[in-house]
Amino acid sequence: MAEISFDDFMKVDVRTGRVVKAEPFPEARKPAIKMWIDFGEEIGVRKTSAQITAHYTPEGLIGRQVMAVVNFPARQIGPFMSEVLVLGVPDAQGEIVLVGPDQNTPTGGRMH
Repeated sequence: MAEISFDDFMKVDVRTGRVVKAEPFPEARKPAIKMWIDFGEEIGVRKTSAQITAHYTPEGLIGRQVMAVVNFPARQIGPFMSEVLVLGVPDAQGEIVLVGPDQNTPTGGRMH
């Protein structure tokens, strides 16, 4: 495992966001969901797609708080521009489980 400095870690801007819109992404090579996530006044609503269909539906994501990296460059995924990277970890079968706060937190809060 490569070590990084604390200063390197602090360059990664991880924020709490709330999913405000979600829909299927049938054009993706692997099953995915498109999400629009509100990160508060400073950042606003950003969009992303994620291969999370094993555990989540678009309807079930609305209102959910998630953690995402907000300072990566935007990335084209098929016909969709992904602006943030939502965080998740694989379960025992390798399917992604989203990372989010276990209590309600202010939208846009930065991870420390």
